[in-house]
Amino acid sequence: MSARGRPRSLHLSHVCSSNRQQRRLLNHFISKTAPETAEEQHHPAPFRFTLAVKDNIATTGSSQPTTCASPFLSAHHSPFEATIVSQLRARGARVVGKTNLDEFGMGSHSTHSAFGAVAQQPQQTPPSQVQQQNPQTHQHDLSTPTKGASPLLSSQISAGGSSGGSAVAVAAGDADVALGTDTGGSVRLPAAYCGIVGYKPSYGMLSRFGVVPYANSLDTVGLLARGVGRIRELVVTGCEGGGGGGGEGGGGGGPLWEEQDNRDPTSLSAAARMRCVKGRKGYDDTSGWRKKKRAGAGGEVLRGLRFGIPLEYNIEELDPRIRDAWAETARVLQDGFGARAVPVSLPSTRHALAAYYVIAPAEASSNLAKYDGVRYGARDTEAASDAAGGVLYAGSRGKGFGDEVKRRILLGSYTLSSEAMDNYFIKAQRVRRLVRKDFNRVFALDNPLHERETFDLTELDESIDMEDKWGPEEVDFLLCPTAPTLAPKLEGVMSQTPLDAYMNDVLTVPASLAGLPAISIPMPVAPRKAGDVEQNTATAGLQLIGQYWDDARLLAVADAVLKILQGSSKPR
Repeated sequence: MSARGRPRSLHLSHVCSSNRQQRRLLNHFISKTAPETAEEQHHPAPFRFTLAVKDNIATTGSSQPTTCASPFLSAHHSPFEATIVSQLRARGARVVGKTNLDEFGMGSHSTHSAFGAVAQQPQQTPPSQVQQQNPQTHQHDLSTPTKGASPLLSSQISAGGSSGGSAVAVAAGDADVALGTDTGGSVRLPAAYCGIVGYKPSYGMLSRFGVVPYANSLDTVGLLARGVGRIRELVVTGCEGGGGGGGEGGGGGGPLWEEQDNRDPTSLSAAARMRCVKGRKGYDDTSGWRKKKRAGAGGEVLRGLRFGIPLEYNIEELDPRIRDAWAETARVLQDGFGARAVPVSLPSTRHALAAYYVIAPAEASSNLAKYDGVRYGARDTEAASDAAGGVLYAGSRGKGFGDEVKRRILLGSYTLSSEAMDNYFIKAQRVRRLVRKDFNRVFALDNPLHERETFDLTELDESIDMEDKWGPEEVDFLLCPTAPTLAPKLEGVMSQTPLDAYMNDVLTVPASLAGLPAISIPMPVAPRKAGDVEQNTATAGLQLIGQYWDDARLLAVADAVLKILQGSSKPR
């Protein structure tokens, strides 16, 4: 072990680059691939783009271990590649490296990593601070601060988690697209903090084969990019010049939504996909919707849409500047582009966060049981010999897992115990059904996986207007913030209690519990004061949530809203 408590094997030399100081500051790559050869540069594949892969998604090659940012897997090389990576390679992706994350995807700020915390690029870094980095390693030490800690730590800004490395790789221009995983907001939250786009698809759309599982019923593969267009081309419209795909590992240039993966039991079948597409707009040009909306570019896409404003998302902890920007965005969409902002009530969402932190750790404790130093992971050879009646792998698990992973394993093991299951796990699953029911009742589109349910009018907030005797007006999408605060400083994050960190997921978890598509796009907010330097950015995340398998329209609408927020679309 190193002096800082990290395994020596985790200091991988190939994270170094020509801009070494910036890489140390950001700490967003765990490993990087070799540069392109001259032949590859002169013969680029169609639709060429660079891709960063979160390090809990399997890749092959000696320079690309799959570590999950854990000492347990510090030397693990996967014998196979994740389906989503193969699919993107077939569409012209060149993998540039594996990105840092919270260990096994468990965290909200990318600080629980054996490789150190991920940080956003600061606005200004004095040379005197840069020189305080450890010249013996290729990673900057952003571990828990102590008295007399380097002032560099206090200047760093959280990148969000757990896909913080992927978000920073895109924001810093090191990759055009990055893969992340979103269990309760782990793609959307980093996107909000880093001022980029983060997309979580409908559960079952993108293959999870080759993704190291955290919570199987919640995990989804997500995409991060600087704009919506590239994500939309990959998922919905397909790459230029492509030709279909499908099969076991996918391939070709067709849209990803069409491709079933038989190796992933959660991947929807081809028949189910076609059933879900029925009645949905934007997946093909047969209805003329996509062509018509493309011609309108921006405002035309939004005309006539109803955006739901969830009353329960206006929480006390919401930063006033984010609240004001949220309200202003809704006003602009309504007054300038022909959309409507409609208040809606999701009464069960106030219990969603508590239910999530029962269900997810319970599934994690089961998934991580195989990491014992015998079947998977590094064995602790320094531990004393196991005596008769002792536990074979207690030493390896105690040394191999970080504190946050241990905390969630213990929490999950307890909630699955015979004494606690009825009071915690079973009740959490009931809350999950109520959350999904709330979403289904407010959307105008039906959920193709569930029968339509009507409102119990006694549950409605009194401020919600009734459209008719059957209930309130239904909406096309929900519009809300992604995170309750702007990106905090790492120094403050590392002094938070676990409960404080879990609160960051309060606005992203409900959509995850319901398996709905959601996307975070940058939303400018007013600075706290003139010349404000306390925050490294004046950008928050605006989240749009759609009905199940309405991903095509969601991406088109998010693209239009983003152009409006960036000032490139004009009112009607």
